[in-house]
Amino acid sequence: MAEGLHFVDASCEAHFRAMSAIHARGWRKTYPGHVPDDYLRDVITDDHWVPFFREDYETGRCRGLLLYREETPVACCNYGPIRTGPSPRQSEGLVIDASGYEGWGELISFYTEPSETGRGYGSMLMTEALARLKLLGHPGCAVFVLRENEGARRFYARHGFTWDGSHQDIPFPHDMICVDLRYTRLL
Repeated sequence: MAEGLHFVDASCEAHFRAMSAIHARGWRKTYPGHVPDDYLRDVITDDHWVPFFREDYETGRCRGLLLYREETPVACCNYGPIRTGPSPRQSEGLVIDASGYEGWGELISFYTEPSETGRGYGSMLMTEALARLKLLGHPGCAVFVLRENEGARRFYARHGFTWDGSHQDIPFPHDMICVDLRYTRLL
């Protein structure tokens, strides 16, 4: 790993806030036109995910991982056992079907600071997250990606993921439905 880069397990408010802000900036850069504008403006605040990351840490549901360059967080992800069943955090009414993926891991979220893209940070984070999922005993990994997010789809494909042919409809306000595609790979 390049000098000055290091991984940090998210375990305190400063980490949760850094992760949430990276997520929010990633959403605001990537999803205009794909999710309602008022949702991006009113719901996707820099602190939106802080309570979720805190709860995940306290319950052990999933783990947060940050990549820092010196003291600056440049990328982050959440990983853990594959989600199945109701997922109200992501969207009211969302129910995830993980049939056939029992025991698998999932990259629940994965974002690089928009001003830091193109420097290989996402690839470093991906390599580390997949290694950690394998150490936890998961035989494979899944990740959901917005159908229209061509850049993310190419990124996951470069890292050995392929679309399994399934999709998940994500209800949003104003009767908008976004479609997430499930990408998978063995570990």
